[in-house]
Amino acid sequence: MSQLSKSKEAALSRLKRNAISSEELWLKIQNKDKVALGQAISIIESQSEMHQIVADELIQKASQHIADKCLKIGVTGVPGVGKSTFINAYTQLLVQKGMSVAILAVDPSSQQSGGSILGDKTRMKDIFSHPDVFIRPSPSGRQLGGVAHKTREVILLCEAAGFDRILVETVGVGQSETFVHQMTDLFLLLMLPGAGDELQGIKRGIMELADILVVHKADGENEKKAKIASIDYKRALHLFAPSESAWTPCVLTASSEPPMGIDIVHEKIESYFHHTYTNGYLMKKREQEWSLWFEESVEEQLLQFIRKDKMVFEFYEKMKREAAMRIISPNLAAKKVIESLYLNVKR
Repeated sequence: MSQLSKSKEAALSRLKRNAISSEELWLKIQNKDKVALGQAISIIESQSEMHQIVADELIQKASQHIADKCLKIGVTGVPGVGKSTFINAYTQLLVQKGMSVAILAVDPSSQQSGGSILGDKTRMKDIFSHPDVFIRPSPSGRQLGGVAHKTREVILLCEAAGFDRILVETVGVGQSETFVHQMTDLFLLLMLPGAGDELQGIKRGIMELADILVVHKADGENEKKAKIASIDYKRALHLFAPSESAWTPCVLTASSEPPMGIDIVHEKIESYFHHTYTNGYLMKKREQEWSLWFEESVEEQLLQFIRKDKMVFEFYEKMKREAAMRIISPNLAAKKVIESLYLNVKR
């Protein structure tokens, strides 16, 4: 059993043993009880129908208790760029300023075993036990976009718990990494010094979405390389169309070990939030996030409904086999499944 599975089983076991209701759990979450928040997240991530009933109640309550002061920051970057060490240093700065921080760290899962290392807590040793910091590692599973399956719901619970900042660390830049941009208020991209190969290797779409780009590990021998890289990235950003937020993306250099330039990154982040809140873009983006969440939930629950109906599910499996054998195109097979579902519902 993986580390996460043991953690979830223990949390769910405590919940069952204590027979805590969703109302009791919700009251504890509002008091920023980290144990209760961890239990609630385990319930949300559970596949049990019983737990999903409780999860739906918690999500409904949380959706009515979101404070505008909670700001969500997505932190992404190429593997090895130091996302966890950056978050460790940045969080230390935030708590020194009297803020509370929730960190949602997503680790890559094995596509064969389904397991993940979940080692972010060891890389965040300086903040791991801080009373104003909550760290929740989750495996990405088969979810694309550098996030876990229930990341949106977990973010919502942390918002409702009253954390001032929520940091979402993704698994690393990939083909669909940009999903994190849809779930957060600000998209922060970390890059390594030495722009040449990396400027070519990173996807254009990622850079177009970045609100702030930080050339990380810019200390010692890398300091000169970082300055050259920052100039190249600034030139590249000028080629992109103006953003909808009317914010001009900036390029900064910083190091987390030892901390250098983290305070400047913080100032730019706060400037971004002030700018987008003042011009109304932040509220508009959050509305778009919820609309997209609704659309994705409809698609997910539609598939769940298909699997629960025996007759429709048998036809679904038949169409899937025929699509795999190229007897029918996947697109037409999907349309036939939806037609079957519609006729079944009418009956």
